[in-house]
Amino acid sequence: MARRSVPILKQLLSKSSASDSPALLSSCFKSPIDAHSRSVTYMPRPGDGAPRTVTLIPGDGIGPLVTGAVEQVMDAMHAPLYFEKFEVHGDMKKVPQEAIDSIKKNKVCLKGGLVTPVGGGVSSLNVQLRKELDLYASLVNCFNLPGLPTRHENVDIVVIRENTEGEYAGLEHEVVPGVVESLKVITKFCSERIAKYAFEYAYLNNRKKVTAVHKANIMKLADGLFLESCREVARKYPGIKYNEVIVDNCCMQLVSKPEQFDVMVTPNLYGNLVANTAAGIAGGTGVMPGGNVGADHAVFEQGASAGNVGNERLVEQKKANPVALLLSSAMMLRHLQFPSFADRLETAVKKVISEGKYRTKDLGGQSTTQEVVDAVIAALD
Repeated sequence: MARRSVPILKQLLSKSSASDSPALLSSCFKSPIDAHSRSVTYMPRPGDGAPRTVTLIPGDGIGPLVTGAVEQVMDAMHAPLYFEKFEVHGDMKKVPQEAIDSIKKNKVCLKGGLVTPVGGGVSSLNVQLRKELDLYASLVNCFNLPGLPTRHENVDIVVIRENTEGEYAGLEHEVVPGVVESLKVITKFCSERIAKYAFEYAYLNNRKKVTAVHKANIMKLADGLFLESCREVARKYPGIKYNEVIVDNCCMQLVSKPEQFDVMVTPNLYGNLVANTAAGIAGGTGVMPGGNVGADHAVFEQGASAGNVGNERLVEQKKANPVALLLSSAMMLRHLQFPSFADRLETAVKKVISEGKYRTKDLGGQSTTQEVVDAVIAALD
């Protein structure tokens, strides 16, 4: 997970009006920068120990395999969680209302991958879910795991992506036969909101630099508005270095010198591309945790695109990699104010990867999902 800058802070306001909600942007936090509006984005805090109900969506393809792995590990740790399971599949026209209602009630969801049909006018349920719950920030942590060889070392990048607008607004229509118009929407409100999240995350997690990714040299108004918003927010955080990079140059820099990046804040489409590129550099999508968060709700899932979600061979052989979702569930535990359980899980996963005896095919091994799960359970302190 991302580095945590300080121990559990006693200064957190125990009587904050938002203290009953575990949302990543809910609790007030005093600071010299802005004592009245600072909010906690990702901070381990001591919970009250009360068990929490979490909505579980196994998803498609390998989804049930990897979510089942999380259930086993949570049970072995005696984590104070109960799962409320719902069947949701990518070929449905919309997310069932009972699943939406469950997430709104529980505030937190763990989700396997959902297959998005290509073309045909079928909208993505992943996008529907983000819009319905206003999960405006996608957070993917791409980092080197000890013992897992990669081309680059010292990679520890957090990609924070605006999750609700841009090309993903889905505003497109056929003007005349053979001509389709697709609208890209960028607003100052959403741009400022994601920039504040990125800088707040950097401040609270001892990150030194925030990089804004854009294409304002071509989309001067849309991406120009995004950059203007980032610059305005950056001025409020003088202790954090801020720079900007054009998205095509960003991709080249990522594959040649990724260690130069720390926190990256991006519009919607660019963030998807940048997060997957960074994940590939740091060990693959199978080991990258992530979450989609908003003011009131959070959905944790594999960080980078689950391109193997529909791989029938992996499903038949039961060799899907559960590491990404296990690490995402550790993020979820910390979000739910169970930091000791999160630390135990992260330590066990990293120990199994470091030892190298149990790894799935994408990590150079031949282990099944269950063999990796068993190894993680055995490694729990």
